[in-house]
Amino acid sequence: MPLDIDTIRNQFPALALEDAGRRRIYLDNPAGTQVPQTVIDAMADCLVNANANLGGPFCSSVAADAIAGGAHVAMADLLNARSSREIVFGANMTTLTFQFSRVLGRRFEAGDEIIVSELDHDANVSPWYLLARDLGLTVRKIRLDPETFRLDYDHYESLLGDRTRLVCVGHASNLLGTINDIPRIATAAHARGALVFADAVHSAPHVPIDVQTLGCDLLVCSPYKFFGPHQGVLWGRESLLDSLEPYKLRPAPDSLPGRYETGTQSHEGMAGVTAAVDYLAALAPENGSRRERLRTAMELIHQYETELCGALIERLQAVDGLTIHGITAAGELSQRTPTVSFTLAGHHPEAIAEHLAGHNIFAWSGHSYAVEPCSALGLLEGGGVLRVGLVHYNVEDDIEALAAALEELATGQQLSA
Repeated sequence: MPLDIDTIRNQFPALALEDAGRRRIYLDNPAGTQVPQTVIDAMADCLVNANANLGGPFCSSVAADAIAGGAHVAMADLLNARSSREIVFGANMTTLTFQFSRVLGRRFEAGDEIIVSELDHDANVSPWYLLARDLGLTVRKIRLDPETFRLDYDHYESLLGDRTRLVCVGHASNLLGTINDIPRIATAAHARGALVFADAVHSAPHVPIDVQTLGCDLLVCSPYKFFGPHQGVLWGRESLLDSLEPYKLRPAPDSLPGRYETGTQSHEGMAGVTAAVDYLAALAPENGSRRERLRTAMELIHQYETELCGALIERLQAVDGLTIHGITAAGELSQRTPTVSFTLAGHHPEAIAEHLAGHNIFAWSGHSYAVEPCSALGLLEGGGVLRVGLVHYNVEDDIEALAAALEELATGQQLSA
């Protein structure tokens, strides 16, 4: 059953907006997606009918409890967690990663080693360097192969040693789109007794995530990247979360997951997360559990986006002077997300973004916080890249509009309005 793209697009109010008669073309999705009406409605309903703190006997607090509990169950379904006790909510992925860097740091000693990669967003790099600085740890870095745009797995395995305590790596690159082999990384790390912290922020909108098969120990993602509100979510193995000592206030619960959910959470955000998960599940046929429908839906999304990514890459390669940085071979597109970064000869990435904005095409320039891969590919000093990213509500007309605007820039010819 293919996705019904027209029906999907009609669920997103932002996709119908125009500015000065031009429709909005959202290619800034890697930085945050638009949301369906159901997410907006769920958040508004929470603020009207359940705007209370948790744990009270009165109706608005009882309703808030149900919203918070439902959000944990929804994320457990999306990630295939064994229990909703393994789901921790927070302000965003970066804040959760900093928090858990300190929690994990209680287990480390001076001279222990952490491994990061040259393909990661800085939110899965800097927290570990700062922890290493404070505790006297050593940080090692997995090389990015500039020819294949993949991690060098042989190099990674050579970095593992008796003092390796933690491997921090992304499930997919937010700059190049490369999907990493987390099961291979986790198997090798566990053989050395090390934990694996996976950043799934960029992969979550595009591919099924099954923490059981990935084999990592902790995983983080951001609902605002998969059609929900600004929130952060961490999954951790229950036995590991139980064994770690949290930084918490004395009155806060000792049980999971509350021991890690510091302060008052965004209950309206949680309501929106559940609605976003339910939106995704509804893309699949109405048979089976929500967890089963989510896997089917994400497989359908990946299939559609892989085809759309092929069309995007083919069209961009026809633009004179444009160089794509990432996997482009037709037979390998399933190994990447539809996030494509490129440079255009003679044009600074920021100037490209400004030109596209003039056509109401939304895209980001620079390093997109992916400082490591930008540096490894020698792109940082030149202003980084122009990054466009598709999701399943994008269509080929979006690609054509992008390509036409880029050809205008490359040739110096003005397009008609």
